Amino acid sequence: MSGRAAARLTNLLSRPRALATRATRLHARVLRATRGRVGARNPIAPRQRVLALTTRGRRSGEARATAIGYLEDGDRIVLVASNAGLDRPPAWWLNLREHPEAEIDLRGERRAVRARAASDDERERLWPRVVEQFEGFDRYAGYTRREIPLVMLERR
Repeated sequence: MSGRAAARLTNLLSRPRALATRATRLHARVLRATRGRVGARNPIAPRQRVLALTTRGRRSGEARATAIGYLEDGDRIVLVASNAGLDRPPAWWLNLREHPEAEIDLRGERRAVRARAASDDERERLWPRVVEQFEGFDRYAGYTRREIPLVMLERR
C-alpha cells in the first residue's frame, strides 16, 4: 500500500462517524443492486431485517441513502432513530422531519413512504418488539438523555 493510500485509510478509520456513514451507504447500494438478496439481515443481530432508506437532505436537497433495521407493524414500517445511543438524532431522522416523503427498498420492492414520529401509544406498544428484535436498542436508550424516537413509515 502506498504512503498516500495508507494515510487516507488511517484518516478514514480515525473518524468512526464518517466510516459508519460510508458503510451504511454502501450497504444500501448492495441491498438495492441485489434486490434484497444480499444484506437484508443485520450481521450483528440476525433477527433484525434491513432495508434501504432514501431521504432528501435537509440542507443540500440531495438524495441520501442509508441501510437501516426495521420492524413491520401491519402495513407500516417502524424505524428506530437510535444513532447508537448518541445524544444527537441520526441525520436520516433530521432529514425526514424536514422532508417526510422518502423511498424505501424492501425485499426487492421500491416504495414511496411518508414518515412521522410514533405516537406515545404506538411507542409503548412497539418498544418491546423493537428490543426483542435487537436488544442493543435497550442499551442505547440508557446511553442518551433523549428519548429514542420510533419512526413510522406509511405508504404514499
